[in-house]
Amino acid sequence: MGKITEKLLLEKCTPKNTKLEEVKTLNLSKLGLKTSDLPVPLLSRLRCLEQLDLSGNRLQEMPSGLVLPSLRSLDLTNNEMEDVTTLDTLTTLEDLRIEDNLYITVNDNYKLIILLPKLRFYNGKDISNTANHVRYANSENLRKRVLALWETSFSLPDHRTAEELAIVERDFVSAVRHKVKYGPSSLTDYTKWRVEMIAKEHLRSLTEPNEEYRDTEEPADTKKNCNFPFPAKRKRSASAVKCDVTLNPQKIARASVQAEDSPHRSSRLQSIPHKAERPISTTHKAAQIPATPIRGQSKLLVTPRNGLREKRHQSKEDMPLAKRTRKSATQQWSTEVNETPGKVICTKSPHSSQEPVSLQPLHVLQCHSKQDSPDDFSTQLWACSFQPPLDYNGDVNDATRIVATCGGESVCLIDCETGLVMKKYKVPGEEFFSLAWSTVLMSRKGNVCMRSCSILAAGGKRGLVKLLHPRANMAYGEFRASRKALSILCFSPRQGNLLFTGSYDKNILLWDIGGVDSDYNFKVTQLLVLETTSTPLHFCLPPATPDTHLIAACEKGLHSYNIQLNKDSKKRSEEMEITFPVYDKDHDYHTIDGLGFLTNDVVASKSHMQGSIYLWSWNDTRAQRLNKKKKKKKVCAVILVELQWSSTDIPYLSLNTCPSKGYVVCGDERGRLWTYHVTDLKANFRSGKAIPATEILAWPLPVRNGQGPVEGPPINSVAMDPELRYLVALSDKNMAVVWIRTESS
Repeated sequence: MGKITEKLLLEKCTPKNTKLEEVKTLNLSKLGLKTSDLPVPLLSRLRCLEQLDLSGNRLQEMPSGLVLPSLRSLDLTNNEMEDVTTLDTLTTLEDLRIEDNLYITVNDNYKLIILLPKLRFYNGKDISNTANHVRYANSENLRKRVLALWETSFSLPDHRTAEELAIVERDFVSAVRHKVKYGPSSLTDYTKWRVEMIAKEHLRSLTEPNEEYRDTEEPADTKKNCNFPFPAKRKRSASAVKCDVTLNPQKIARASVQAEDSPHRSSRLQSIPHKAERPISTTHKAAQIPATPIRGQSKLLVTPRNGLREKRHQSKEDMPLAKRTRKSATQQWSTEVNETPGKVICTKSPHSSQEPVSLQPLHVLQCHSKQDSPDDFSTQLWACSFQPPLDYNGDVNDATRIVATCGGESVCLIDCETGLVMKKYKVPGEEFFSLAWSTVLMSRKGNVCMRSCSILAAGGKRGLVKLLHPRANMAYGEFRASRKALSILCFSPRQGNLLFTGSYDKNILLWDIGGVDSDYNFKVTQLLVLETTSTPLHFCLPPATPDTHLIAACEKGLHSYNIQLNKDSKKRSEEMEITFPVYDKDHDYHTIDGLGFLTNDVVASKSHMQGSIYLWSWNDTRAQRLNKKKKKKKVCAVILVELQWSSTDIPYLSLNTCPSKGYVVCGDERGRLWTYHVTDLKANFRSGKAIPATEILAWPLPVRNGQGPVEGPPINSVAMDPELRYLVALSDKNMAVVWIRTESS
């Protein structure tokens, strides 16, 4: 619908009127309005408007600068409201209805009480007593804590320049947000928001003493025992569980289904060496920083100083990068740092036609610990994936910085810029091995329209797939995909409701998980069973044909399957097995533990104990089989390039690709990251002459309090956002390292 006009407003008012300035009641419900459809200059003429109905629209927030000085009643039911702070200009509101807005939380309820000083009725209930308690008793308790922190740790600068005052405000606000604790953990977001507001008010009172300060006198009735009357966010199915917010995690009740024990993935192979606990020698030194808690984690390590690195160019002349120090927004630590630069093996890749990116370590997080113990260095972290923006089209502005990680009994969502664990989901007794993002459709009330929402699926040793809607803090359901542990999950990039699961029972299943309705009801249907002779470890769907083929990397080889749903058979065997030259060497071990598409055609893969990574052509490999008169099941991959990698015997160190930047990255057994900048694949494959890495990033050697640096552990998984702004590496020792791209020197 187009922008609202004066004519439309006069048609929708009650009683009918000819002047906007005299309208008192206006009904703009069920018009499909977005925030951008509300013209502030026109609506601001409604100076006598007392009642406004905006229900049943698609509003995410109120437009900035909208002032309605007489408005007493507002109905925002059944919208898409996210930011309630945009209601702060409607200070005369007494009655607000905001039900059936998926993303409104209990924290938002409290914020509205502060923002709307005259609010008495909320979603049809009288909240006068509770509102008084929040505005006065609760606020006064928070104010006392804020002022106490100011008195003990802060003071105004001698020279009150705007720059120095801004620094004091920044540090003071940061301190109160993270040090002032009050009330239940479910209100952490509100508490941080409120103490920040109080801190700024206090500073204004000191620097602008003539400004009127908020009255803190407590009414007599605020000491009554008040029960907060706000309803739950949304009714949902009995299986729905609310996700834990990591800042104050709460343990989720143990699921009633008893799970069978399954071994760690590090020890599931019987015929190859296990991931043994052994000392790891390192020949490099990296810059160190003292151990200081990272804000936002219930368990943590340290945020490393940016690794200083040296590059070895084709001229073999050492050229150290300019020294930089970058402090994360989540840190407050002393700067006592070892200035010895960390050396990184680096060569200019002969197939690189553009400058490679420069990466620096930004955060080291320990957020999957058992019982939140900072001494837990045994939990293995297995999978990570960046959240894809809705309708992602490759535009740099669409890139995301939220990454999901899994390991042990928890799934975490981490903001890579700040290092904060934004959300955390725990299932006691579970051990998560894999996760995957997708986008499904959610129907609104009355099935008026559908909207897209990002969901996260996670699975592990219990054989259950957990379905999460992180934006709404909801674990809305689960279903059993196997009686044994799940090893890998993968959604179709073209049909977000189609989910592939791989499990220890040597089966690959395709599920249709459908969409969800407004009450989070959903239906799961099994569509295909793909038979394999070993446990699947990784899945890839060819970017050009994701609806027709699935490539599965398994413990006993690489297999391709026809997954077209128009075929009659619901149970299928492999279409072909893809073999590699490494099979013909001294050992005949076929475990493919790394797989990813670099382009629509080029695939990166590696075998356990191969010591290198192959880049090969999917189209040419498949054509070999199609061109044969008698179609063979075994086809040798058409190798384009062989990339040098570590000669470790540790399995399951998976690789990842960033197609938009032409990058392949794989961690090794010493915490290092081997990066390959691939922009020219015209070079012929030459057996025994693998191309060296573009750069090998050293483990950042984070320092534990009083216990020295932590040596580099095996890197099980890596992930990059679509524009390679961030790289995340998960280790075998409960540490997640976030790297950030910097400008090259």
